[in-house]
Amino acid sequence: MSYINEIIDWTKDRNPGEPEFHQAVEEVLETLEPTVERHPEFVQAGIYKRIVEPDRAVIFRVPWVDDRGETQVNKGFRVQFNNAIGPYKGGLRFHPSVNIGIIKFLGFEQIFKNSLTTLPMGGGKGGSDFDPKGKSDAEVMRFCYAFMRELFRYIGPDTDVPAGDIGVGGREIGFLYGMYKKLRNEHTGVLTGKGADWGGSLIRPQATGYGETYFAAEMLATRGQDLQGKTVAVSGSGNVAQYAVEKVGQLGGKAVTMSDSSGTIVDMNGIKDEKWDFIMQLKNIRRGRIREYADKFGAQYYEGKSVWDVIRDENLKIDVALPSATQNEIHKDHAEALIRNGCFCLSEGANMPSTPEAIEIYQQNGILYGPGKAANAGGVAVSGLEMSQNSLRMRWPAEEVDAHLQRIMKNIHKSCLDAAETYGSKGDYVAGANIAGFLKVARSMLAYGVI
Repeated sequence: MSYINEIIDWTKDRNPGEPEFHQAVEEVLETLEPTVERHPEFVQAGIYKRIVEPDRAVIFRVPWVDDRGETQVNKGFRVQFNNAIGPYKGGLRFHPSVNIGIIKFLGFEQIFKNSLTTLPMGGGKGGSDFDPKGKSDAEVMRFCYAFMRELFRYIGPDTDVPAGDIGVGGREIGFLYGMYKKLRNEHTGVLTGKGADWGGSLIRPQATGYGETYFAAEMLATRGQDLQGKTVAVSGSGNVAQYAVEKVGQLGGKAVTMSDSSGTIVDMNGIKDEKWDFIMQLKNIRRGRIREYADKFGAQYYEGKSVWDVIRDENLKIDVALPSATQNEIHKDHAEALIRNGCFCLSEGANMPSTPEAIEIYQQNGILYGPGKAANAGGVAVSGLEMSQNSLRMRWPAEEVDAHLQRIMKNIHKSCLDAAETYGSKGDYVAGANIAGFLKVARSMLAYGVI
């Protein structure tokens, strides 16, 4: 058995019942095999073992009172995984599926994603099994206040800087930051994704969706192509999906799908202009369901189906896929359907949206595949830029932030290709992203000694 496989088995044994974390560790470590022989100093210093073990994991009770006056209790989590290159950095997810294994998978991925940006940010993640759907603004506020009354003990601008994720948008960040500011009596850059009037960066809401689209454009350019005239499938209808759809349109493509947990819409005329404006109002203000788009604009609606189900079942022809919803949304049969229906480029806006079997299909068929830790790093990159602006007590114009974002995504793309070629996997973005992200963190850990 190889050294890497020993570490994978060791990790699984020590972390039972955490399949998402096991999947993330296996996916990363398997691609790091070429680094073992070249860097015996990493083995000697136990870097591979140390990097799969978080610095600390905090689990806490979150009691709050609903609108009926009844006391509810949720679990809160914060996993501070690795701060070798900077303060822990990673989002907060509010969703019923949240558990310690999911938070660890997300925190582990965040280490390498943040490293790829070249900004000084470590990896962490947090959240709760609280579900904001169907809750009033007052209930969400009371929950966020209760959550932050415990979380504030473990975070700070030079320690750990959370942001948003699924279920945590501008509303939630506002409530969370308001309570942090009250408890600490300080106005500081401890949360990113803040509103523009109170410390946020321009382009931050757009950054993940824009970034995954920029990464797709970089991959297409390696084959002398661009997004002009391409038919694009986007999953999800949250922040990432919304701005991926917008940027696709700006770059000349046509986004034809969006989805939520209730179903999928397909609009072959493209989701743009007043249709995109309707989505923004529907999801960010009224918090309605995606089926309302179909009712208003006469688009096809598929109840209970994901975008990838629709592509499989309806033989929907697309050129580019931008999965922007959640982990493991694309399975083997979906990947086969994507290939069958003409998809030749896939850039991940969500965290680990493709199962290992799906990734194998992409690679066997030679499609351009941008894994999430590279393709969706635009969000955390602009979060890092927000931290810089907070430290400087200034705000950069939108054009400057967007220029930084485009430069960072280009550099990430180049780093992936360079690392893949150097370590014997030319053109493999998965191996390239993992190796490039790992090396910077590993070298930093080595410099500190055994701590």
